[in-house]
Amino acid sequence: MTLHQFYNIGILIPAFNPDDKLIYLLDDIHQQTKFNQKIIIVDDGSLNQDIFEQITTKYGQSIVVLHHDSNQGKGQALKTGFQYFLQHYQFINGVATIDADGQHKVSDLRNLEDNFIKHPEALIIGGRTFDEAVPLRSRLGNLVTNQLVKVLTGIRVQDTQTGLRIIPINYVKLLISFPTNHYEFEFDMLLATKKAGIELVEVPIQTVYLDNNATSHFRVIHDSLAIYSRFFKFAFSGVSSFVIDIVSFYVLVHFMMTYTHDFIIWATLISRVISGLFNYVMNKQLVFGTQTRQALWKYSGLFLCQLVASGLLTTIFSYLTALNQATFWISCIKIMVDLGLFLISYQIQKRFVFREAKDTNAA
Repeated sequence: MTLHQFYNIGILIPAFNPDDKLIYLLDDIHQQTKFNQKIIIVDDGSLNQDIFEQITTKYGQSIVVLHHDSNQGKGQALKTGFQYFLQHYQFINGVATIDADGQHKVSDLRNLEDNFIKHPEALIIGGRTFDEAVPLRSRLGNLVTNQLVKVLTGIRVQDTQTGLRIIPINYVKLLISFPTNHYEFEFDMLLATKKAGIELVEVPIQTVYLDNNATSHFRVIHDSLAIYSRFFKFAFSGVSSFVIDIVSFYVLVHFMMTYTHDFIIWATLISRVISGLFNYVMNKQLVFGTQTRQALWKYSGLFLCQLVASGLLTTIFSYLTALNQATFWISCIKIMVDLGLFLISYQIQKRFVFREAKDTNAA
């Protein structure tokens, strides 16, 4: 028995209007010695069925082809394949995903499988090198995404958009509950690794772009907006709350300065309560979509910590700079303090406040 047989890694190929490159890919896989892995292809509502009929004729029942009646997105195609593996192959250890457009080499797939054997509980991804030979739209999109992921989550990978992956079965069970159905599904898969306690291992692979990536179904504007929507929503929520907080703080400082020596603390308290209530509702409904009651208590604790930190730090820096009698400069100091707290807040809310219980999702 080989190591690959022991680990029983299935292969999942999402396909939408594929061409002969899918046939070539399957041929390459079957030409591997001691090939024994189950392949599932998910037809995501392709208009032309010729390629799938050729596959069925050539390979028979050795390859399972599942069909969507209409195009539902790459994420949904992957989830359909995941569900099939879970229902029909109870002892599978992991699922390898590979694109149907010929951009991934079978030799790289085998390399990922070797790494999965060493890290059977990790998400293994194939990382391409984005040099000048790569189409500009792909280089720019990956660069922007990489930087956002690194800054906001601390995850450092060089290829966030790779479709060549091996997913451990425990994570597969969690992924089928993800709400996203298009290209952003693979992006969310990376973002959720830390929250799910999944190690992320990136393995260098060959960079292949055929015909300047002409066969890609990635819609640059639509799918990019979907991928970045979580960051946009959080930024909108944060900016809106920030504006409410600063305007309230400025007005309160202006009117309270002559009445109490603790005007900065009181202005911070009142303005933060107003903006905090707004921020909680926005993040709960728009950004993270979590409905658990525990989120309110967690957010309240974070809110109080931020409130105290904002008030104390603003007060300290205002007195240290001798600007404690200038409304404008006090507000500027508060802006700088709250910007730092904003970045910290995102991490805490994402990983702790609005996270859902892992056991619930994996059921």
